[in-house]
Amino acid sequence: MQADKFTLPLERVLFFSDAIVAIAITLLALELRLPVPDDQTLHYADLLKPWHLYLAFLLSFINISSFWNLHHRLFIYISKMDDRLKLINTCWLFFIVTLPFASSVLSDHLSDSAAVTLYTLNVSLIALCQRLLWWYALRQDYVEASLIEEDQNQQRITIFLNLDILNGLVALVISFFAPVTAFILLFFKIPLMLAAFFYLASVRRKMATGQLPGLEREKSAQ
Repeated sequence: MQADKFTLPLERVLFFSDAIVAIAITLLALELRLPVPDDQTLHYADLLKPWHLYLAFLLSFINISSFWNLHHRLFIYISKMDDRLKLINTCWLFFIVTLPFASSVLSDHLSDSAAVTLYTLNVSLIALCQRLLWWYALRQDYVEASLIEEDQNQQRITIFLNLDILNGLVALVISFFAPVTAFILLFFKIPLMLAAFFYLASVRRKMATGQLPGLEREKSAQ
């Protein structure tokens, strides 16, 4: 009975979360528009005029897709849910659905510091909520230890969650004085990619020597 108590709410929350993410991505597309009057002939050059809309849409689509994919990976291993975990997940969804608004502001003011700061702050808060989901699930033993230890994915997930936060925070700080640079960093995830490269190289070395830490060591470090 105890397992059933947790399993049903978990499934319902995940279905609800997937639906909200799908709606958020759909809202992004609604911001795509051509600034051409209906009574004017459309030319090929007109298709390129809203390039800033395309960039903001692409960045937001990539971000939401990446966050959803990682959220999906987390709940492959998270097998239980309580009210606090649902609250953290709700906060994650809140910042997911506010991203289309931040994206629309960014598309209209791509080189303005305030617009880039708003967007990077939104992305950073999504990453923070995602990290809290994983931290709390580990703390409450809601993670299936056998699956994590078998796949050796637990430490990798933790590192990538931290890198998502780092990537957003670096872009957030830079957005105050170099918004275009912050946008480029956020778009290409340069800090994350560099850190991930060195991390994966380290993981391969540890796996080769059998020194990769398991779940219990990570939990003790929380």
